[in-house]
Formats: sequence, C-alpha cells, structure tokens
Amino acid sequence: MPDARRAEVIVGVRVSAPPERVWAALTDWARQGEWILLTKVRPSSTTRTGLGTEIEAVTGLGRFGVRDTMRVTEWDPPWLCTMQHTGQLIRGRGIFEVSVRPGGSWFSWTEDLDLPFGVIGRAGWPLVAPLTRWGLQRSVNRFATFAESYNTPDAG
Repeated sequence: MPDARRAEVIVGVRVSAPPERVWAALTDWARQGEWILLTKVRPSSTTRTGLGTEIEAVTGLGRFGVRDTMRVTEWDPPWLCTMQHTGQLIRGRGIFEVSVRPGGSWFSWTEDLDLPFGVIGRAGWPLVAPLTRWGLQRSVNRFATFAESYNTPDAG
C-alpha cells in the first residue's frame, strides 16, 4: 500500500554518449545549474566526489527560491548515485541511474520525496506533481544535450 506521506517522480532520457561521459557530466556538481531548470548548484563539502559529498542547490526565480541540501549516500560509478535530501523543506532521496543503451546510454532521475506540511502537503501534491514532473523531464532533456557535448578530462 502506497504511503500518502511520500511522492515519487521518475523521468528519463536517452543520451547519445557512453555511460562514463554521462556520469562525468552528471557528477560535475558545479555545472548542474546548466541543465537543471531555474537552479544554481554548488558543492558544499571538502569531499567533491563519492560517498559523503555534499551539495547545495537553490531553485527559484530572482531572490525567491527553495534551498535544497544533499549528501551522497550511494556511489557506484558510472551507474548509480543516490543523494539524501537533508534540508528542512525538501526531504527524501534523489536517485541518478545510468544504463547502457544501443548508441549510448539511458539516464534516469527519481525523486522519492517526503511530502512537507502534513495533510496540506498531501492534498496539494496532485496539483504540484504535474509541474514537478514537467520540470524534471525538461531538465533531463537539457541534460542529454549537455552530456553529449561534455568534455571529460580524458576527452580533452
């Protein structure tokens, strides 16, 4: 039986690049704002890669935004990265998965969220969910273009 206090959104996109390039582009934390809509991202820990890495994202327009802090809790390059949302408003997990597909890769982004604000959050989720799904899908579509042209250190 589904938990009404939780919400899950899954989006994905085909990327015409090998998994290693997709992974490198995906985990370039400081550049995630180039493909995640209306979001600025920065690493916030001395650890920049792997378990324990912390990042901070602010999503919004102008001076109005939502702060989202995260910590890497699963790390299996180039296939899986799970982030635990650790902020006051955004809680739950973000999961990035990469798999091999003919001619490239598949990138999947899952948000498994704890809905905030109790009964009000649960009642409001059906209104917010389509916009959330649209924004995440638009972001992964932008990611495909970003990753396909991403220059890894090995690629020069």
